[in-house]
Amino acid sequence: MNSYFALAQSYDSLTLDVDYDAVVGFYMQLLDREGLKPRTAADLACGTGSVAIRLAQRGLRVTGVDISEDMLCVAAQKAQNMQNRPTFVCQPLQRLHLPRGVDLAVSALDGLDYITDPDECRQAIFRIYKALNPGGCFIFDVNTPEKLRAMDGQVFLDENEDTFCVWRGDFDEASNILSYGMDLFQRNGDVWVRSFEEHQEYAYSAEMLTLWLKEAGFTSIEVFGDRVLEKPRDGEQRIYLKARKGKIK
Repeated sequence: MNSYFALAQSYDSLTLDVDYDAVVGFYMQLLDREGLKPRTAADLACGTGSVAIRLAQRGLRVTGVDISEDMLCVAAQKAQNMQNRPTFVCQPLQRLHLPRGVDLAVSALDGLDYITDPDECRQAIFRIYKALNPGGCFIFDVNTPEKLRAMDGQVFLDENEDTFCVWRGDFDEASNILSYGMDLFQRNGDVWVRSFEEHQEYAYSAEMLTLWLKEAGFTSIEVFGDRVLEKPRDGEQRIYLKARKGKIK
């Protein structure tokens, strides 16, 4: 089964612990620090649109991009009654093509980690650079290699009234990829339906990503800890990176 096919309808209810307001709030902190007031934005690997919707609520014209049609369908449903609705398009980031440039590009919750071919991740960064307007800003986060390696052999449970999810991590040192299989049990009336999905994340280092950002042409590159305006600490589980497409003189 394709990734997120079965999970899409249950994704939001299984991720209630994710503080999307804090994520977007950190974006705003970084933008204020840069003296930027973007009018347009792209939410890359947008999933069910939680970040895209919050950016739109702040008045930005937003395009949400994701490779999963099922996740995008949920996103569109969530945004259907908004006056300033985001536009959602189905594209892989390594072939990203927007009809017009944007002032801000963001990618939340380790979206780039899901591009498990380093060459394709590098290509995605080049495409993101091309999609930004001059002076634009790219902000994204990734799981640290330390976090992904520590998930090897771990078993996790998520549940609510209608969904029970068991997933198991397996980190392969040779490929530098964490694979996790997810057994999903979803209520359909009086019946529980079982499905299985496998997801993978590549353990990208800050050094690798910084190199590709520089190669693409980005400047003013900085690496932060998890939603703090400080450098990552030892053992950090998630890091944020910020980069600019040149500053307008």
